[in-house]
Amino acid sequence: MKNTLGTNVKITLFGESHGEAIGAVLDGIAPGITVDSDFIANQLSLRRPVGQISTPRVETDKFEIISGVFEGKTTGTPVCIVIPNENTKSKDYGEISSKARPGHADFTAYEKYHGFEDYRGGGHFSGRITAGIVAAGAIAISALRQKGIFIGTHISRLAGIEDKAFSDIESEIFQLNNKEFAVIDNTKAEEMKQAILNAKSQGDSVGGVLETAVIGMPVGVGEPWFDSIESMLSHALFSIPAIKGVEFGAGFAIADMKGSEANDSFRMKNGLVTTLTNNNGGINGGISNGMPITFRCAVKPTPTISKAQQTIDYIKKEDTELTAKGRHDPCIVHRARVVVDSITAIVLCDILSQRFGTDWLVK
Repeated sequence: MKNTLGTNVKITLFGESHGEAIGAVLDGIAPGITVDSDFIANQLSLRRPVGQISTPRVETDKFEIISGVFEGKTTGTPVCIVIPNENTKSKDYGEISSKARPGHADFTAYEKYHGFEDYRGGGHFSGRITAGIVAAGAIAISALRQKGIFIGTHISRLAGIEDKAFSDIESEIFQLNNKEFAVIDNTKAEEMKQAILNAKSQGDSVGGVLETAVIGMPVGVGEPWFDSIESMLSHALFSIPAIKGVEFGAGFAIADMKGSEANDSFRMKNGLVTTLTNNNGGINGGISNGMPITFRCAVKPTPTISKAQQTIDYIKKEDTELTAKGRHDPCIVHRARVVVDSITAIVLCDILSQRFGTDWLVK
């Protein structure tokens, strides 16, 4: 089972949803980066469940950094972050241990690991594991901010309800990073939350789209072909549970444009190269062009729902029906946005380290 992502700056995930602990190892990060425990805790709080629109399972996420940090700075050696699991109800999964929950990895995990996998709460495939990404990502975000690179994500669409698109990206990023429910148009927040509650009352769930922008990336970062910025980010973003689509810039809409519309015309502005539009999402030939890097992620509806669903018992090899018990989210879009920010920061630290060397992050 491969659990490591990255070339120079790497993250390794460990743990299971109902195991003793989960966490991450961040390796290759430069020495001398400030590690702010309060900031890590705040980032984890953005991933934590929120009231009736989220799962009743609330973990405190009291993390412990057991290596790689000394006197508030990274040492250059692997940073290991451990987050104990405290609020588990494993008995909820006992009677469905051999029933494949539609949309989950129960059946595929059984086939791959021959029945030795920890099935409780989805085990190692649970969204709970993303807490390790967020904790490690907080260090990467801090490193990027020291270099003038900032990341922000908003809920572009939820249950068919649209938020405003990015316009004044720089100011909007800073506003979004301080919001529990990340929308640009605050009037849409309650409408989206009500849609989540409506789905929950019907024993169902909803999904949505997250839109991310990165500002401050140096020009000329990324590789052609297989290690393009799009390739590297997509690899990581698709690793987040429930992400089923990723598009950059205008994305699939660019297919309906003419070349005269899709091309981003270059101009000079205050001595800097810029483009009049950003249909290519700040990337040409897999390499950053200095414009904001923009992309969107499609987040599927939470697969665990209270409605009865047809399934199989993969031990008895027979058809059956499943009505999910336990605690689950009617929507995970609002919680996933900080995970997207975090994995994006880790990937960008890796890409920048490959271009300029690991110590560039602290020079």
